[in-house]
Amino acid sequence: MSRILAVTGGHVVPVSSDPIPGGTVIVTDGVITAVGGADTAIPDGAEIVDATGRWVVPGFVESHGHLGVHEDGEGWSGNDTNEMTDPDGSRFRALDGIDIEEVGFRDALRGGVTTAVIKPGSGNPIGGRTVALKTWGGRTVDEQVLAHDVSVKSALGENPKRVYGDKKQTPSTRLGVASVLRDAFVAAQNYADKRAAAAQKDEPFERHLGKETLAAVLSGDLLWDQHCHRHDDIATAVRLAEEFGYTLVVNHGTEAHKIADVLAEKQIPVIFGPLLTSRSKVELRDRAIGNLALIAAAGVKVAITTDHPVVPIEQIRLQAILAVREGLPAETALEALTTNPAEILRLHERVGALEAGRDGDIVVWSGDPLAVDSHVERVYIEGRPVYVPTADAGSPAVVERWDRFGRTSWTA
Repeated sequence: MSRILAVTGGHVVPVSSDPIPGGTVIVTDGVITAVGGADTAIPDGAEIVDATGRWVVPGFVESHGHLGVHEDGEGWSGNDTNEMTDPDGSRFRALDGIDIEEVGFRDALRGGVTTAVIKPGSGNPIGGRTVALKTWGGRTVDEQVLAHDVSVKSALGENPKRVYGDKKQTPSTRLGVASVLRDAFVAAQNYADKRAAAAQKDEPFERHLGKETLAAVLSGDLLWDQHCHRHDDIATAVRLAEEFGYTLVVNHGTEAHKIADVLAEKQIPVIFGPLLTSRSKVELRDRAIGNLALIAAAGVKVAITTDHPVVPIEQIRLQAILAVREGLPAETALEALTTNPAEILRLHERVGALEAGRDGDIVVWSGDPLAVDSHVERVYIEGRPVYVPTADAGSPAVVERWDRFGRTSWTA
């Protein structure tokens, strides 16, 4: 028998299309099958959730974070973000360091985040592979994976300079960081050529996991997530991408407003943030929340990140609210939490909007998510309730963890 959820009567905001007052969203076996008005037919046997007076929106997508790999409140023992022993970490995978019991996953639900792209840190010029996860739903991280093949994290600028400069080894300058990337991509090009020649001759070929990863970047199967703050580092990121022909996504983009017209012309998106930080290093000297509005106004597709745990993941919408205060259109702000990050990271067939065919990741808010006094009331991932209020209004909410054997509840 099919598992059917019908969320009815709410102010439905698909994001990818116009809002529907008093709308209905139908989810069948985890997938949205209908989004429409009050006259939408509700299948027999559906679980009906009355969202009258509430806003119904897609789950937010955190497009750059370290959830589970840099555990909040766990100190050094819970920090597996950077393997800072090799400047070329192309063989590393964030997936192998994620603890789904980290408290941040429950915080994500409180903030309406249902998808998170987890990335290695920025200590290495090449940090490793990223992974997209649902923020709840499995006993192991593997059961929460949305997409293994998303991108490779790379860093330019101050971080890798500091890490390896302190070790008195390459790279200790911006020149050195760029050279590490060039050397790695040239080696990957040579590797891909030799692999193709061996395949053509049906000869054995010795695999190299790092070069396999970079070859996938060169072929377009993986995106290149480039940590860069200063405008000169962003220009270097563009130069390298054009030199080797891979698909670039600017991450952080603190000074992206200075060359936003270039990024817009080249259709290079920016995952902007975190917004709620101090100017803790030289690269952040020109950090300003209002820069996001300038970047978006130039025609650049933007997403908003907390860089969790730099900013707690549940504060992602607070960052959007502050960006609106500084000039970002509210419509763009909501897109920067949903459709844009999904499209930038090629997850849009599954998440980022309420439309037929996408996963039933739905958040019921008490009001407009961009109103500071609104709060999350219910969260559904693939049509299953994962964050719901208890029957007793005076009790705390309950987070429910679902897997193939049933569910377990914790007080949130």
